[in-house]
Amino acid sequence: MSATLPPLVLSIQSHVAWGHVGNAAAVFPLQRLGFEVLPIHTVQFSNHTGYGQFRGQVFGAEHVGEVLLGLRERGVLPRLSAVLSGYLGDADTGRVILEAVGEIRQHNPSVRYLCDPVMGDVGRGVFVNPAIPDFLRDQAIPFANIITPNQFEFELLTGSKPANLQEAVKVARQLRGRGPDVVIVTSLATPDIPDSELGTLAVNGEGAWLVTTPRLALHPLPNGMGDVFSATLLGRLLAGQALPQALELATATLYALVEQTADGARDLPLVAAQEQIVAPAKRFVAQPLA
Repeated sequence: MSATLPPLVLSIQSHVAWGHVGNAAAVFPLQRLGFEVLPIHTVQFSNHTGYGQFRGQVFGAEHVGEVLLGLRERGVLPRLSAVLSGYLGDADTGRVILEAVGEIRQHNPSVRYLCDPVMGDVGRGVFVNPAIPDFLRDQAIPFANIITPNQFEFELLTGSKPANLQEAVKVARQLRGRGPDVVIVTSLATPDIPDSELGTLAVNGEGAWLVTTPRLALHPLPNGMGDVFSATLLGRLLAGQALPQALELATATLYALVEQTADGARDLPLVAAQEQIVAPAKRFVAQPLA
């Protein structure tokens, strides 16, 4: 009697040999949650930029397309349950990803595409190729099922700066109207969220929910937090959790990992604290919003 094969997730994003960002942050959490992950790297660097100088190269759209072609020839693409994309490198690579997602949907209309629209962050500004924001706004976001921008990226995508939670929910619902079913906004800090807390907002067709966690006094914050969150959230949704519960678990996992990060460390302790991926020690309630 053969064992049941685990669901397949295709993860297309950056990769580093040292540190935990991109695929080096997303693949392991998905594996710990029981998924078989097929990583395709958009870049291969020695380390992430948090360590300063790095070496390696950006892989172009042709490279990503070649790897996808190989998977197509093996008959793998129709078997995928989900596609996860993060840092792209250039817009042409993004278009190759969208073509692949469209092909997969012809075989499996229920496949979920989570697009983490990596563009920038507060303090750093935009740190991607200048063509990426337009590509994400005009092509990728309408094509995705789930998007997970941080607040900086959310404001960049929508051209708005919500003054409060009510406005953030309204703008997220407007963004849903452009294509994605689920909009998650991470690192949310509106004036009506206490300074000692940080919010994560989730909106779908059934409602809106907010999870708040205490701010942790780490300087600098570790890299790869958004990559881990997106992967964990996707895994929880694929496992059948409803959005509020998936939001609670993904937020709890990230909080626990950040809480266990040594002061001054640039990376989350994914391996040392891996039990927090499967069973996070603390839970934070997803509060429904009107």
